Amino acid sequence: MKIVEKSQLMSAAEMERTLVRLAYEIVERNNGIDHLALIGIVRRGGFLAQRLAKNIARFEPTAVPVGKLDINLYRDDLSTVAERPVVQKTEIPFSIVDRNLVIVDDVLYTGRTIRAGLDALFEKGRPRRVQLCALIDRGHRELPIEAQFVGKFVQTSDTEIIEVKLTEVDEEERVMLVERVGE
Repeated sequence: MKIVEKSQLMSAAEMERTLVRLAYEIVERNNGIDHLALIGIVRRGGFLAQRLAKNIARFEPTAVPVGKLDINLYRDDLSTVAERPVVQKTEIPFSIVDRNLVIVDDVLYTGRTIRAGLDALFEKGRPRRVQLCALIDRGHRELPIEAQFVGKFVQTSDTEIIEVKLTEVDEEERVMLVERVGE
C-alpha cells in the first residue's frame, strides 16, 4: 500500500491563526477561564493543548492548567492496534473535579479516540463539563460525538487520511490530505 499526498490543507501560519481563534472561542464560550482546564490527547493533542494555553495566556491574566491524557489502554480496538501497545504517561497535575474541561485532539474522525479519552478521564473524577476541541473534523463518525470547537471541517473519503504535522513531533508544521492507494 502506498500513501500519496493530495493537498496541503493548512500551512504553519494557518494553523497558528486557527489556534488563536480557537483559544478565544474556548474562553468566550466558557465565560472566562474560571474552572477551565485543557486536556490534550497524547501525542499531538497534548502539544495543541499547550499551544492553546499559551494563546489564552496572551489575553488572560491567569494561566489555564494543561494536562496530557494517554488513551491507549482504553481503546476498544486495543487488540488490533498492536500486540504490546506503547503506553505513554498521563499527566494531569490538577484535580478535574468541578472543572470545565476541554479535551484537545488533532483530528476527529470516528469518535472512538474521544470515547476512550472520556473513559480514562472519568476514572480521575467528575468534571463539571467536558467539551471537545479538534484542529480538524473529518466526519465519518461511528459514535455520537461532536466537537464544540473545530479548527476546520474537511470532508474525506474512507481512503483519505489527514496528517497533522507538528514541529514538536515531526519537525515540520502543516496539515496534509493524503490517500492510501493500492493494496
